Amino acid sequence: MNAPTNPSFDVAHLGHVEIFTDRFEESLDFFTRVYGLKCSAQEGDSAYLRAWDDYEFHSMKLTRAERTGIGHVGYRVASPEALERRVAAIEASRFKSLGWVDGDRGHGRAYRFEDPFGHVFELYWETVRYEAPEADRSALKNLASRFTGNGVNTRRIDHVNLLGEDVSEFRDFAEVCLGSRVTEYIQLDNGRLGGVWFSVNNKTYDLVCTEERGKGHGRLHHVTYATDTREDILKAADIYLENGVFIETGPHKHAIQGSFFLYAWEPAGNRVELANAGARLILAPDWEPVCWTEADRKKGQAWGLKTIPTFHTHGTPPVEE
Repeated sequence: MNAPTNPSFDVAHLGHVEIFTDRFEESLDFFTRVYGLKCSAQEGDSAYLRAWDDYEFHSMKLTRAERTGIGHVGYRVASPEALERRVAAIEASRFKSLGWVDGDRGHGRAYRFEDPFGHVFELYWETVRYEAPEADRSALKNLASRFTGNGVNTRRIDHVNLLGEDVSEFRDFAEVCLGSRVTEYIQLDNGRLGGVWFSVNNKTYDLVCTEERGKGHGRLHHVTYATDTREDILKAADIYLENGVFIETGPHKHAIQGSFFLYAWEPAGNRVELANAGARLILAPDWEPVCWTEADRKKGQAWGLKTIPTFHTHGTPPVEE
């Protein structure tokens, strides 16, 4: 029998991401009118956004800034005790601790720390559940809010992909600090890791780190929200077309993880993905990570679509020449 590879389960799920934009009004219009997120609140330089079935107050914090990219990544833990265990593990590790912050509009106090490339993460337990007003309340008691009917059918936050100069370092970070397990990875011919997909629960993945090839540092590759069906993503391509949104690649099906995808750039240049990602769960407690070789990846995506050059080089913030 194989040894168990379950994650620690101290960390429950990806909670939210903070995205920086230097074109705040245009980005907010895209995410609410086109991408289909709902605005829970707007306060100061930030808007707190969520998909229609995200149970928390927000899953994206969109923040006005002088640059683009990622502000921080927030994970909710499984209990107050789990938070204590994770903090102890982080403080005992070689990775950088930033300490406690008071919290935010959508959650209580949080513990912040950094990956080897400067991406900021936080862990929190106390959260604010979204309480739908009458006009936004679903007829079904088990849904967080009414089906959006606005723009793309984004149902929930799915995952975030970060760029790193040494993916092996990030793998150590995710396993030690988050208690994640690897579900799939790319092994390059030069011995380096090209990308690693992580999960803290039974979902196939909620976090990805891929190799930085654009000479940047601490950059965002993309953030992804899930839809119910592939048809939603096909319709999204038409919605993007009608709204002048730059479609980078797709719709198509990934070989790695098998999700149906569509990549676009929001007005500030941050890459966003739509994925129909609910088809695969990792139920095996002794799941063996799937290795994809460089030769495998040169075959392209699941149905043969070749990966376009910008997918390996574009990230935010952009690199100044």
